[in-house]
Amino acid sequence: MRTPLIAGNWKMHKTVAEAERFISGLLPLVYAADGVDLAICVPFTDLQAMVDSTRGSRVSVYAQNMHQAPEGAFTGEVSAAMLSEIDVHGVVLGHSERREYFNETDAVLAEKLLAARSAGLAAILCVGETGQQRDEDETEAVLTAQLDRGLALLDAEALAELVIAYEPIWAIGTGAVATAEQAQEACAFVRSRVAAVHAEAAESTRILYGGSVKSDNAAELLGLPDVDGALVGGASLEPESFAAIAAAAVS
Repeated sequence: MRTPLIAGNWKMHKTVAEAERFISGLLPLVYAADGVDLAICVPFTDLQAMVDSTRGSRVSVYAQNMHQAPEGAFTGEVSAAMLSEIDVHGVVLGHSERREYFNETDAVLAEKLLAARSAGLAAILCVGETGQQRDEDETEAVLTAQLDRGLALLDAEALAELVIAYEPIWAIGTGAVATAEQAQEACAFVRSRVAAVHAEAAESTRILYGGSVKSDNAAELLGLPDVDGALVGGASLEPESFAAIAAAAVS
């Protein structure tokens, strides 16, 4: 059985003070949320505060990015070791906004996966197609290209522990949501790519759906056979809506 993971991606939101108010509101709401793993993916400036404020709770703290090199002349970047040193649990890699605005490539992301693994960080690898790519029936080709280079570098244990978030770009922040059939089809295809590397590990790999997930559509999406949780954007910015999505994962 794969334990559902609900991860909230704050993107570039919340000062430390705002983050502290959020977590003080969230923790009482999810105190008894058995059967689901929870994570908040926060800006770099919030990481230490959130690590300290969530110690002993069921909420993990993830960074939204990292550099693949252990150190060097990379102004403005942080390494996996820097995140691990302050007890960050994991990192989001390859979000569509990183791919689009900062030109992150599949080759670079493969290096980041290895660096995160070496530093003991959990990784959420994001994949997904644009609306045009879906319209042109290129979804599977896009997902294959985004996945295969990184997956080929991981052993069975790492594959089993990897989290992959399928986020159709046309549904991120737009209010549009993939139908249950579309989400299941894409997530099942993602699992098949993992299985092509190691069939047994694929049964343990958690695959999340992301793209305008809210409390009113979470239950249907989270009930799909190959959807093991959600990467939540805007609805993760308020404790009540994030907690409601977490509750839907175990209802």
